[in-house]
Amino acid sequence: MGPESTAAKITIDPAYVVGPVRRKTFGAFVEHLGRCVYTGIFEPEHPNADEDGFRTDVLDLTRELGVSTVRYPGGNFVSGYRWEDGVGPVSERPTRLDLAWHSTDPNLVGVDEFAKWSLKAGVEPMMAVNLGTRGTQEALDLLEYSNIEGGTALSDQRKANGASKGYGITMWCLGNEMDGPWQIGHKNASEYGRLAADTARAMRMVEPDLELVVCGSSSPGMDTFGEWERVVLTETYEVVDLISAHQYFEDHGDLQEHLSAGHRMEVFIKDTVAHIEHVRSVKKSTKQVNISFDEWNVWHASRDESKVPTGSDWPVAPVLLEDKYSVADAVVVGDLLITLLRNTDRVHSASLAQLVNVIAPIMTEPGGRAWKQTTFHPFALTSANASGTVLQLAVESPLLTSAKTVDFAALSAVATFDSEKGEAVVFAVNRSSDQPLALEVAVGSLGAVKVVDAITFSNKDPYWHATADDDTSVAPSGNGSVKVDGGTLTADLPAVSWSMIRLSVA
Repeated sequence: MGPESTAAKITIDPAYVVGPVRRKTFGAFVEHLGRCVYTGIFEPEHPNADEDGFRTDVLDLTRELGVSTVRYPGGNFVSGYRWEDGVGPVSERPTRLDLAWHSTDPNLVGVDEFAKWSLKAGVEPMMAVNLGTRGTQEALDLLEYSNIEGGTALSDQRKANGASKGYGITMWCLGNEMDGPWQIGHKNASEYGRLAADTARAMRMVEPDLELVVCGSSSPGMDTFGEWERVVLTETYEVVDLISAHQYFEDHGDLQEHLSAGHRMEVFIKDTVAHIEHVRSVKKSTKQVNISFDEWNVWHASRDESKVPTGSDWPVAPVLLEDKYSVADAVVVGDLLITLLRNTDRVHSASLAQLVNVIAPIMTEPGGRAWKQTTFHPFALTSANASGTVLQLAVESPLLTSAKTVDFAALSAVATFDSEKGEAVVFAVNRSSDQPLALEVAVGSLGAVKVVDAITFSNKDPYWHATADDDTSVAPSGNGSVKVDGGTLTADLPAVSWSMIRLSVA
């Protein structure tokens, strides 16, 4: 006999709207790190490679995952990157050391290849510029090369390289994690803020309507978090649109603490908003800067998979950061996505880090198979089914306490409502490591409701993980407990589970 369920309640009313479902919430990240690019998205010798060397099996999975934007080329990598190395005839491109990940980059993939891949994958490119070892001029050069249609030295160079039209890239990151001492060209907040402001102003002189992301703290655990945001935004507030937030979560052997990740992300978002609003208030600005949560995921960074090469070993595309994700990790990823949606009024863009092989939902074998990690499922299902508006829910939930985190809700939920489709979708996570939840949802305000689909992802062994040989035996499956009686929906949510309930509304 299993443990007794505890009760949780949700009230849904379509009149209470947080904001729109933003497609850019479902972004991802491709960095020149490990096997993300080489033998990840790009492997000319693979039997499934297309005429440009891209793996079509990975392209298919990227489209199935439902990715909207992809951030490129880093990450830490970008802070030492010379974009010119990755354009022009491949035979003439230089091989360079990548100091960020102690690797060697042959520059077989660069701006032009990434633009081609993005078009094939059906994603919007999100480009990062190097403000570590480089600065404003180099950012302007990359913008000219990428976006100007022709008639200038760099746009004509792009045309000579085979791309007759500009790429129209509108999203640009002004560097990466510049608060981190590990970052090449690390700067203090004043140094970086001034450089970012100068770069933003200059880029807007070329294209006024670019969407620019300034670097926020690389994690809420940084000693400078808060003060960094204040100083950087004081310099850049009127010339940027978004400030970045980065956060990773790891299971250190305490499952209940791991399952509190969504709560901890929400605290980080609220704190970041507070720092933004402080600067806005001081400046008496009518502009609202929002958040680009452009690195987030489960990353077991202390495990051997994340140990970078050392010494004289500078490999090309080493096996690096290739975490194998469990069902519990997938539940956490589903909860993090719920949290991002729940804060759609201030989180306007997000990027799952990363897309292929490197802490990724998609894995590949060099020359062989591509397969789905557990984390693929909640992301793909949320991306495919969330549309319309995000609703503000009234939630009653028991509270949980773990070793480090106290009083967080056992139930994490969000609902979306699409009046044109006549559909509402509830996404729910039971964060308890051992207690099922008996969920009751008041849906009467939606109208006449019918259950279209009810899916739950869980397993008796929360540490089961997929492999290339078996990525299907544990997958999201139907939840037969979900029922609607009048204006009330009921569902049983197992411990350590992610669920999606799709409703037709008339």
